[in-house]
Amino acid sequence: MSAIDHITAKEEIDSMTVDSFFEVLENQYNKQLPFVVYSRPINSIIKCWLQNDDQLHTTKDFLESGFVFAPFDLNNESILLPEDQCEHFAVEINHLELDENYGLSDTVNESSLYHLDLVSKGIATIKYGDLEKVVLSRKVEKPLQSNRPITIFKRLFNTYKKAMVYCWYHPKIGLWLGATPELLFKVEGKRLTTISLAGTKPYSEDNQLPWTDKEYKEQQIVTDYIKTQLAPYTSQIKISEVETVKAGHLLHLKTYILSLIKDDHSLKSIIETLHPTPAVCGFPKQKAKDFILNHEGYHREYYTGFLGELNLKQFKTRNTNRRNVENNAYSVVKMYSNFYVNLRCMQLKDDNAIIYVGGGITKDSIPEKEWEETVNKTKTIVNVLS
Repeated sequence: MSAIDHITAKEEIDSMTVDSFFEVLENQYNKQLPFVVYSRPINSIIKCWLQNDDQLHTTKDFLESGFVFAPFDLNNESILLPEDQCEHFAVEINHLELDENYGLSDTVNESSLYHLDLVSKGIATIKYGDLEKVVLSRKVEKPLQSNRPITIFKRLFNTYKKAMVYCWYHPKIGLWLGATPELLFKVEGKRLTTISLAGTKPYSEDNQLPWTDKEYKEQQIVTDYIKTQLAPYTSQIKISEVETVKAGHLLHLKTYILSLIKDDHSLKSIIETLHPTPAVCGFPKQKAKDFILNHEGYHREYYTGFLGELNLKQFKTRNTNRRNVENNAYSVVKMYSNFYVNLRCMQLKDDNAIIYVGGGITKDSIPEKEWEETVNKTKTIVNVLS
């Protein structure tokens, strides 16, 4: 087996076949024990963490080492799979073979009335209040022909190579899957990398329409917000040019933001500063969050929360000069974390797939177009289930 990215001190990656990897995973699910299986963007490595019992672990200060699954509202519990209480396995593969059919039952007709009214309220509040942007979402329930989450994960892995693809399960919380293109942030030592991602339109090979001023403005709001929020906690902030990225059948505007964390600030302070971002909440953050909690009409739970590896150890050689054999015997140990915003996701519950979708609302938004955007985003996940 080739080298695995980010090998931790406690994480001994076992070499195994793809079949045995997923057999172990299926056994864990059948025993109703917690697990996560995931693959990071542009990566042929699939990892899984299998917790040894069904105890529910949480974190508030983000000081532990493990895999974290955090909600939209951090006043609710962030779930932790502790690194030292899990078995760790990985396989390297570019494409998974599927030998079983899978799909949705007859689809349920969706009503647009509630969401159109919600978006109209958001636009009115922006025009006549002190909101600049608010992200409003909805959930869509689709009945499943069978509940096979590992099969859905395989389809996600095959389909979305530029996303963080995952299946996460805890018997006391629930079962979630997704393919999120959005990095909340990653930390390697003191180096912080985050992105500004906003604006959405369907991808088309023919006659691709240019981005509108509304979409560029929406993305700039996110970039400016992140830069302002990071300023007290980091130094040497650098911002890349805006680029267009493809996620499934959708396009987004994206900017990289790089900086160094100051010595007197913790990981928790960075999390509280950046989460939730304007891309999933709005601006100003607290006012947008209050509007969502008061008007959206349902509990987001872990949709637009974040998930990923927390405080793991990374080993890198100090000197790559082959002539300096003695120095190559030493390595530098750095702590790293990487978190992804839980977008393009669904929850499996009672033989239903609950799909979560939303969009950013500004004063220039048109309710009917915002509805269509959520419909297009729904297709991203439905296509995997169909």
